[in-house]
Amino acid sequence: MYKAKVITVSDRSYHRERPDESGPAVKKALESAGYDVAEVLIIPDDKQDIEAALIHCSDKKNCALIVTTGGTGFAARDVTPEATLAVCDKLVPGIPEAMRAASLAVTPRACLSRSTAGIRKQTLIINLPGSPKAAVENLAAVLPAISHGLDVLCGQSTDCAETNESSR
Repeated sequence: MYKAKVITVSDRSYHRERPDESGPAVKKALESAGYDVAEVLIIPDDKQDIEAALIHCSDKKNCALIVTTGGTGFAARDVTPEATLAVCDKLVPGIPEAMRAASLAVTPRACLSRSTAGIRKQTLIINLPGSPKAAVENLAAVLPAISHGLDVLCGQSTDCAETNESSR
């Protein structure tokens, strides 16, 4: 069981102007998949706050997986991808590519998502959209592959070919 953290990035939820529905929905999906998710952190759409939260959860809380929801659109304050890129050592472009591809079956607006994914030390960070429905759908598109990625990242597995063949 991997330790995961859900971070909701939303000015309105942070200021209690709107309840956070995405964070709890993502938490539930992760817990259903066997992840240990202690709480949902809510922070404002501020690049420095997002970077600080990602670094803290990765370096101090030793989370294997951090999933953000919100801040991936075109609005001026949507800076979650930029904050994620600033703290990551490596990018994992296949994750957002897979999420966008799956989302295109639902809406043509999926191509507008700026979600990203990357690795900081031994933590995988994935950005999800802010809509509860879209966040859960995007997570579902990549959830089956994430556990293997974490196994490799955390040194539990090194044989990607064997896993690929056995899943076919």
